[in-house]
Amino acid sequence: MFRKILVANRGEIAVRIIRAARGLGVPTVAVFSTADREALHVRMADERVCIGPPSVEESYLNIPAIIGAALTLRADAIHPGYGFLSENGDFAEACQSSGITFIGPRVRAIRLMGDKPRARKMMARAEIPVLSGSVGAMNNAEEAKKVARDVGYPVLLKAAAGGGGRGLRIAKSDAELVRVFQVAQAEGGASFGNSQVYVEKYLERARHIEFQIVADQHKQVIHLGERDCSIQRRYQKLLEETPSPALDPPLRAQMGRIAVRAAQVVGYNNVGTIEFLLAPDRAFYFIEMNTRVQVEHPVTEMTTGIDIVQESIRAAAGEPLSIAQDAVQPRGHAVECRINAEDPDTQLPSPGTVTAFLPPGGFGIRVDTHLQVGCTIPIYYDSLVAKVVAHGRDRADSVQRMRGALAECTIEGIKTNIPLHQRILQHPQFRAGNTHTRFLEELAEPVGATA
Repeated sequence: MFRKILVANRGEIAVRIIRAARGLGVPTVAVFSTADREALHVRMADERVCIGPPSVEESYLNIPAIIGAALTLRADAIHPGYGFLSENGDFAEACQSSGITFIGPRVRAIRLMGDKPRARKMMARAEIPVLSGSVGAMNNAEEAKKVARDVGYPVLLKAAAGGGGRGLRIAKSDAELVRVFQVAQAEGGASFGNSQVYVEKYLERARHIEFQIVADQHKQVIHLGERDCSIQRRYQKLLEETPSPALDPPLRAQMGRIAVRAAQVVGYNNVGTIEFLLAPDRAFYFIEMNTRVQVEHPVTEMTTGIDIVQESIRAAAGEPLSIAQDAVQPRGHAVECRINAEDPDTQLPSPGTVTAFLPPGGFGIRVDTHLQVGCTIPIYYDSLVAKVVAHGRDRADSVQRMRGALAECTIEGIKTNIPLHQRILQHPQFRAGNTHTRFLEELAEPVGATA
């Protein structure tokens, strides 16, 4: 096991990693920007070091500063969490070159799966279903139009190095494709430093299903079941649940086997997710692999009893998997609501100082957060402030517990999207388990309206 882990992140995921390391008896180092000097993860860690001013480029994306902090404080491993540098092959390689273990997959897997067109080709060669689309990146809109006409509109333009919903645009005609092509290019370049775009068939009313993968360095790969991530706004997930109400046991088993095979094709060796789109006709297609821990991992932990963050640490330390596939027996149902600091009417960020915070509690309720009274939510970072998770004996039970938890949750000083979650949970279509990735756009009222 490691001597000391540096946590190269902030917010609730930094707190989560520190707690997981503490459970393994491993000390931690928190890095922070000047905007996060009083943050909870800084207070919780055994050691702490400031790595720069508030801007992410000068702090949480500053590879030399993070590596230097790890070497100075003699941390022999770095956990990147999600976002920031978690899927950055250069960062993983810099860790390796400095004699520090990157708690994540091998550099090769990060680079392969980070190149979305290349990942699609690899999966297609392995006879894993992929959506029809371009073989590689498109150089211009004219090339993209030819592919779109071949596969049939509507199509999705996707940033080749994309993730997190950035660099995605739907086109339903030649004219619309020409109009959004440069937008997708610019967004991909600004977000990922890569302006390449590829074309993929767009599925109407599809569901977003992902399988949690855990793999060690001894070629053992298992999955921990699926998560339904179909409730999205502008391609950003808002609510996740497991198991998916759309899967029956045979389809779940089939998708799980293919997810494991996809990870094996890459030679994967840590935690990650294989993401699929599920069409209304129950056909499913690989869309990408996330080579990191996901924001929504707690719902899987609640149903399986497996600490996914600790598994990532153990795998990076060279330990074998702590559980076999046959021993994975999910129980009950779990749902997670992402609580964002945003105005529920305008959906604009709502930074400020938290003047009151009462997290919900009770049987089956979990809250992952970095909130504390008096803390400041800066303007510089992602708006996620908490994840409320409810676990119950079945879907109706977990949804009812979540409704109670959201009614109990009190956050003052900033605005949050709790009213939106309350509307979603009460919607007949959601309660029937009949949702898809455009569900929020089809609500009768504007998605930001309060109930």
